[in-house]
Amino acid sequence: MAVFVALGAFLMTLVGGWTAQRVTDRRHLVLGLAGGLMLGVVGLDLLPEALDAAGGLVFGVPAALLLFVAGFLTAHLVERLLAGRHAGHGADEHENGRVPQVGLTAAGAMVGHSVMDGVAIGAAFQVGGGMGLAVALAVVAHDFADGFNTYTITSLYGNARRKALAMLFADAVAPVVGAASTILFTIPEQLLGGYLGFFGGALLYLAAAEILPEAHHEHPARSTLLCTVAGVAFIWLVVGIAE
Repeated sequence: MAVFVALGAFLMTLVGGWTAQRVTDRRHLVLGLAGGLMLGVVGLDLLPEALDAAGGLVFGVPAALLLFVAGFLTAHLVERLLAGRHAGHGADEHENGRVPQVGLTAAGAMVGHSVMDGVAIGAAFQVGGGMGLAVALAVVAHDFADGFNTYTITSLYGNARRKALAMLFADAVAPVVGAASTILFTIPEQLLGGYLGFFGGALLYLAAAEILPEAHHEHPARSTLLCTVAGVAFIWLVVGIAE
């Protein structure tokens, strides 16, 4: 049942990526929406789950929050190191100054997150059918945002369309793989919580330092801001329905 439900996440992820590539003439609106979806996923979904699952304090600070900050700093350092490496070897960055490998790394993290989504579906069905359906609803709904963001991030950093499509397909397959894995084993709750915190920090960096500034750079329109707010509101709705 969990694997069957995960196929819905597979389809929804592809729909999200298809939507992102079809609205290239409204790129600023796409980026504004992507930034809002990413902010909503981090603040309303990933971080609360990480705080609940990771548990424990490290010098008075929840471990999930420390990993959240570590994820933010790691994303920043990776981007700077890759940019410096390319400059040192005389390699050209993309025309907007971004390094394509950063986009692929970020998309790879999205794929890892989608695997965890599948694991969450499988674990919830192990608890009970009602719990499984509630979690599945949340995962399937926000996998539209995952597909949208995966394609957008990969493309934003100057990667070819075929690479963006490859990462999108990998992100779509990931929940099915994660759900199937729960037949064999279950990831410890604290480890899962730590991962969610770390990934949330990295995702917030991409949204706040890259996606949203780019959305408003050439088109500082009210419609772009409204798309960002709509993205956050959509994730809020998904989380509220799941609860």
